[in-house]
Amino acid sequence: MTATSVPLQPWDAHNRRLHAHVAPGDWKNPVPAKRYNLVVIGGGTAGLVTAAGAAGLGAKVALIERHLLGGDCLNVGCVPSKALIRAARAAAEARQAKAFGVRIAGEITVDFPAVMERMRRLRADLSPHDSAARFRELGVDVFLGEGKFTGSDTLAVGGQTLRFARAAIATGARASAPPIKGLGEVPYLTNETVFSLTTLPRRLLVVGAGPIGCEMAQAFARFGSQVTLVESAAGILPREDREAAVILRAALERDGVRLLCDGKDLTVARAAEGGVRWQLIAGTTRHDEAADQLLVAVGRAANVEGLGLDVAGVAFGKKGVEVNDRLQTTNSRIFACGDVCSRFQFTHAADFMARIVIQNALFFGRKRASALTIPWATYTSPEVAHVGLTPAEAKNNGVAIDTFTQPLAKVDRAILDGEDEGFVRIHVRQGTDEILGATIVAAHAGDLIGEISLAMTHRIGLGAIGAAIHPYPTQAEAIRKVGDLYNRTRLTPTVQRLFSKWLAWQRR
Repeated sequence: MTATSVPLQPWDAHNRRLHAHVAPGDWKNPVPAKRYNLVVIGGGTAGLVTAAGAAGLGAKVALIERHLLGGDCLNVGCVPSKALIRAARAAAEARQAKAFGVRIAGEITVDFPAVMERMRRLRADLSPHDSAARFRELGVDVFLGEGKFTGSDTLAVGGQTLRFARAAIATGARASAPPIKGLGEVPYLTNETVFSLTTLPRRLLVVGAGPIGCEMAQAFARFGSQVTLVESAAGILPREDREAAVILRAALERDGVRLLCDGKDLTVARAAEGGVRWQLIAGTTRHDEAADQLLVAVGRAANVEGLGLDVAGVAFGKKGVEVNDRLQTTNSRIFACGDVCSRFQFTHAADFMARIVIQNALFFGRKRASALTIPWATYTSPEVAHVGLTPAEAKNNGVAIDTFTQPLAKVDRAILDGEDEGFVRIHVRQGTDEILGATIVAAHAGDLIGEISLAMTHRIGLGAIGAAIHPYPTQAEAIRKVGDLYNRTRLTPTVQRLFSKWLAWQRR
């Protein structure tokens, strides 16, 4: 109940193979057990982790999915998007090879149908991990169909009733249409349909300069589309460090993305020649142009409809299912995890929320979602990754911080790689080395941020990171260098005077 209901297109061998794993047409739902320890509704990341983990601990588990197992991540999210991003990066690297003394004869072109075919093939290759057959082998009763609560401890699917001691709602979220005038009258793409393209759009309008919008705008520009990226805010990535956003904006523009920030009064209509006609005021300029495809990359809505939540006594609203810090709903038997109840709509967040549900629902645990340290990354070139507090959040919470920044322009490996745009920036509680947050802008920032997340989770201070040997030359050395910056602050004038006197005494 997490992935799009849009059919997989094109219906080629790869999508047929994917479908056979995550929504097999010949699947027969099992006869329900007398009572389940846990019934999980939704087969995306949160639901799959909950079901597999609980079954592995000996629980009798049922898993219900109405569309495609694997949810957004496998089918219309992380997996297909990163396949496209990698192909786009390959094209960019080929075009930039001359800077490294590598000559490539002829024009660099992108075979877009081949790019999309590779994505579909790899997605199908990964699908057995999320397949109905695999979860049956793990001991989970898999039910394919619409699940709906019929009482406080019962749920119906496919004409059968499932009784449970505990249940977990993991139905995720979906793309939702923002209030754009005329949007309901034109065809448009979302993250749920863009991966069905087989022809590269010559002109692509992307609405929304958040992570999805920036990632897809850069990728399609690198493929050869004329991309216009529209954002109602003054800049891109509004949640991120402003210097990070400035660096990424320059990178997008170098790749050919035209940015129209602070856009107002966007309207769209069908173009006479096909595609979309769009109008927008950006600054003092009014634009009236056409695009072959429109990608809407803003707006998410929790999947709460048709679940019978009222019957089950589960409160919900516009932001999804209401839960307490232990991920328990207003029905004490029922928990929720993942995008349906969290502001952190990331696969890794859903994974660790599911682990909390297993402990709290089955073993009287007291694990708290607020205790999770959740990093995130935008997979552009360069990548932008963050974890913990931002300076603005620290200020709003009355937390005084010290900030240490290491530019990549002073990191040898970044210079040698030609990837010296960016920085590692770490915030600590003022006067201490307790790490409260960090932002990294680098080619592989998503990989690097894990070290900071580890340090925060296990309360390892910035000084200790500075004392840990990192291989040279690596870009990760930038993190150690930030630790050095902190450690230098410990050499106060008083300490320096004492050192000077001691060293002078040694010279006598």
